[in-house]
Amino acid sequence: MNPILTSQSPWRLIPPLCLPGQLQMAIDQWLLAKQQECKVVGAGFTDNLAKPALVGNQEGKDAGESLPLCTRNSPVLRFYTWESATISLGYHQCRWSPAWQNLTWKGKPIPLVRRPTGGRAVLHQGDLTYTVVTSGLSNKRLEAYQQICEFLIQGWRSLGVDLHYGKAGRDYRHNPNCFATATGADLVTTEGYKLIGSAQLRRSNAILQHGSIRLEPDAQLFAQVFGEPYAVNLPLTQRGDDLRQTVIEALTQAAADCFGVEFVVQPLSDLEWQEILATYPGRV
Repeated sequence: MNPILTSQSPWRLIPPLCLPGQLQMAIDQWLLAKQQECKVVGAGFTDNLAKPALVGNQEGKDAGESLPLCTRNSPVLRFYTWESATISLGYHQCRWSPAWQNLTWKGKPIPLVRRPTGGRAVLHQGDLTYTVVTSGLSNKRLEAYQQICEFLIQGWRSLGVDLHYGKAGRDYRHNPNCFATATGADLVTTEGYKLIGSAQLRRSNAILQHGSIRLEPDAQLFAQVFGEPYAVNLPLTQRGDDLRQTVIEALTQAAADCFGVEFVVQPLSDLEWQEILATYPGRV
């Protein structure tokens, strides 16, 4: 259990969304801004939301005990997918192939989207993205990464996959492909495959960390984009939506156990969507 995070229960769990990349980035930035405010917006659930569902660490609770309440400033965990194949660029990334401007996949253009976080290019196709927005973590960047990544390690271990941190040197920055190397913020399988690449943005005491989990990437498309092979060999029989749901459930339970928190399932409200869409689209 991560003692730094245990005081921040309950957390908000936003149900999975499949949306264009720019809109997904707008949501993540909005969540970080709300966490940065660090003030109570209002008591309980607002905007006529349905009664929330409780997920996670409920040991010792009475059957009649009321559900905990979240505000828009509560720490957040969410998982999402990209509406179409997309390349996301690190916020400060200025090196990438000019050919990426003209790529297509299954008859549709592959858009380029700028992330609010750093790092290098990620091809979002056949992957699952996670986002954690919280505060109160270590001021040391790598320690904060590892405090959050612990739930990823624990969750994948429950699925039969052991992960460890990468060890790339500083020269990794010269490669525009995020999954070509693995830093101390990335998670690699025992076979040497980089399964999860993460990036982080800190605003005051608030932190946004999101990352791509490679589930079913198309090897041919990956080679077309980056000019190098990539393969994933997971010991899971599910495919498609079933695979994503299995992973989401395992990682959500791991986060509850690892951080010592409860999750309240709370979709974005109409008012929240209005605020988010006011910042959409993002920039490239």
